[in-house]
Amino acid sequence: MASRAKVLGKSILLFILIIIMALFGLLWFDYLGIIQAKSMFAPVYKLIGLEPQTSVSPSSPKNLAEADLDNDRFAKRLEALDIRTEELDKREADIVTAEENNAQVAQELEDQKKAQEEREKTFNNEVKKYDERMVNIDQIVQNLEGMQPVNAVNILVEMNDQDIIDVLRRAEEKAKAQGSSSMVAYWLSLMPSARAAEINRKMANKPTSLR
Repeated sequence: MASRAKVLGKSILLFILIIIMALFGLLWFDYLGIIQAKSMFAPVYKLIGLEPQTSVSPSSPKNLAEADLDNDRFAKRLEALDIRTEELDKREADIVTAEENNAQVAQELEDQKKAQEEREKTFNNEVKKYDERMVNIDQIVQNLEGMQPVNAVNILVEMNDQDIIDVLRRAEEKAKAQGSSSMVAYWLSLMPSARAAEINRKMANKPTSLR
């Protein structure tokens, strides 16, 4: 009997201790502002000289509204950043495309420059050849004019038709410039008639410039 009373007493004491611990936990959580129990524990706070936590709980409607507003602002900032990133990516892609186009245009210009330089080089070579040929033709004309006409004609008939034409035209040009008589007609008269006729025909049909 005494043993039962002792166990019952311990149980009651343990129950009271649990209640005290629960109240103390509630009191502490309320003080920290985690739960709302200020009306219940206000006399206790005043008794022990403590001020309860007056900040609004994160779970309060006002704080939730502010949190939602902050989340909306943060989401809008993220969206703005995404849009800005897309714009920068597009601008970078446009810049890359423009650089590629510029590189292609630069390469085309470089190719055109090289082609133009090659054409100028070819033209200059042709001019040089023409000048050298003119020098040679002048020398031949000078030599022929210093010979007996028969000897000059013997040399002429050994040339190809274009060289003969160039020599005869140059001889006419020099005679005209000097105001003297040209030997061309006389040289042609001493040539074989068929060859002379062919030369005359080509001189009439071909341009006067040397080739």
